[in-house]
Amino acid sequence: MKKIYGLLTAVTMCLILASCGDMPASVVSESTEPAQTAVSSVEEDELTETVITPAEEENTEEIVTEAEENGGTDMGAAKLYYQGHASMRIDTPEGKTVYVDPFIGDGYDVPADLILMTHGHYDHTQTKLIETQNPDCETISWKEAIKDGEHQTFDLGYVKVEAVEAGYNKNHNVKDCVGFILTFSNGVSLYLTGDTSTTPQMSELSDRNLDYAFFCCDGVYNMNVDEAIECAKTVGARHSIPYHMIPANEGGFDETVAESFEVDGKLTVRPGETLVLE
Repeated sequence: MKKIYGLLTAVTMCLILASCGDMPASVVSESTEPAQTAVSSVEEDELTETVITPAEEENTEEIVTEAEENGGTDMGAAKLYYQGHASMRIDTPEGKTVYVDPFIGDGYDVPADLILMTHGHYDHTQTKLIETQNPDCETISWKEAIKDGEHQTFDLGYVKVEAVEAGYNKNHNVKDCVGFILTFSNGVSLYLTGDTSTTPQMSELSDRNLDYAFFCCDGVYNMNVDEAIECAKTVGARHSIPYHMIPANEGGFDETVAESFEVDGKLTVRPGETLVLE
């Protein structure tokens, strides 16, 4: 009986020792840092691949890069940077840059693809401010915009430029001045009156359902703010914006005049501000 008990005791001890030898090895294997890192790495990789495929990641990088170059991340809309007076820079979602009536403000460091000038006065024609022009840069001035007495349209792919009437006052002859309607690739339209008083064509523009319209209202060389308000009502754009509010000066903007421009859908854009055309 003692022999049997001793044998059972010996067997039991062997089993315990064998079991104790396996446990530490199993625990170490499950708790070592490399094992945890491997699991964590797999989980992170799987999440990354689920969210962004390599093709999507490459495309995202291209979009972000191009968007940053154009001042934003919304690639569906052009962005208008207002420089003051009648000067502005427009960056399209295709990466093209359009300058209109260069004269005042900053932001002329982006290479130009298109330069638009509504007429020949010095406060609309300072192209020397534009630091560089891309090799295929085009210039459309009042000279190209009116041919044989007819207002021209230019389809450049990334924007369609349509010349319209401007002038009708002692300082601006309709034969030598134009406004522009720009239509971008997303279908959004922008009307820039240039220097003008009321034109007969404005009543026709009401059928165009324009999205944005800038109205000059300096009251010295062109119509004043009251007349500009009536023109804005006639055109009926979704948003109307006052500009060219005073004779050219250092600031290129008059807050008092801007506040008095009261129409439905009014927007106020100050020098240095950006308007997303959407």
